[in-house]
Amino acid sequence: MNNITYKPIGVVHSPFTKPEGTPIQPAADKNTIAVIEIFPGFSEGLADLEHFSHIYILFHLHLAGKRELTVIPFLDTNAHGVFATRSPGRPNPIGLSVVQLDKIEGNKLFVKNIDILDGSPVLDIKPYVPQFDVFQTNKNGWFEEHAHKMGNIKDDGRFTK
Repeated sequence: MNNITYKPIGVVHSPFTKPEGTPIQPAADKNTIAVIEIFPGFSEGLADLEHFSHIYILFHLHLAGKRELTVIPFLDTNAHGVFATRSPGRPNPIGLSVVQLDKIEGNKLFVKNIDILDGSPVLDIKPYVPQFDVFQTNKNGWFEEHAHKMGNIKDDGRFTK
């Protein structure tokens, strides 16, 4: 198979400059504010996005280090296959976050509930639509017994060392 190449459409400006101490999911931090700067050649694509309260951000995990197929996730002490986790140490370091969109000013998106590191290249943005994106589930794997730990869990650096 051929290599796949993506061109970033923007960059994240957040207060999180290193993995350690960063929330492990947007739900783990309700107060963090960040700016997503969209590069001028892509800002036309922001038309009508202001009508959505939440958006998906797909981004490159530019500081992810170890890439292993079996990992110990932040909320557990047992190893799991990387595809059964939200670990940043993935074969293709692509991140996905749902953030709250507060406002758009020109080519800048002001967002809350972010878990993305400063300087992360943005690959794509999509609107979050509950009718498309919310499903009732009947099983949540290993996470089921660890959901109560979510609170304010922060990255401890285990995937960058």
